[in-house]
Amino acid sequence: MQLVVATHNAHKVEELNAILGGMVDGLELLGYDGPEPVEDGSSFLENALIKARAAFGHTGLPSMADDSGIAVEILGGAPGIFSARWAGGRDNVENRRLLLAQLADVPARNRAASFVCTIALVTADAEISFTGIWPGSVAFAEHGEHGFGYDPVFIPEGFAVTAAELEPEVKNSMSHRSLALEQLASYLNAN
Repeated sequence: MQLVVATHNAHKVEELNAILGGMVDGLELLGYDGPEPVEDGSSFLENALIKARAAFGHTGLPSMADDSGIAVEILGGAPGIFSARWAGGRDNVENRRLLLAQLADVPARNRAASFVCTIALVTADAEISFTGIWPGSVAFAEHGEHGFGYDPVFIPEGFAVTAAELEPEVKNSMSHRSLALEQLASYLNAN
């Protein structure tokens, strides 16, 4: 089965290949070079559907897209769907710095956060979604060289290090994206 990955983010495609590649026999993930739609939804699901529908409309092939971000409890779930543009642009370093500044006076017990990933699959016959949630907390400073986005400031539940300090194989086995992809893989294997 061919499946278009509706993203221009090379890190996501690499991560998807690492996680999903061995879970579904005969799956061929295809890159997407079509137009990037405006993500103006009000939830992870709406934004994922916007991207998957655009890729399906452009290619005519089954398409998947994800929308993900970090949701910090004390900030009412923010940055949430605005994670990639939290500091006004698409600069991961600035986004992390702003988040850390906003939480500068917040004690460890109130720094609970979760990474959330919703995957939308759009085919000629259906639109289906899968959501993974990875609980943890926000660190007081950036640590680690692996990963991208908010990984250097996110401490997964049960760990004393950030997601960026975990080996990629470890992170990919438990991340929000991994949890959603496991659901997607189960669906693809059953259909």
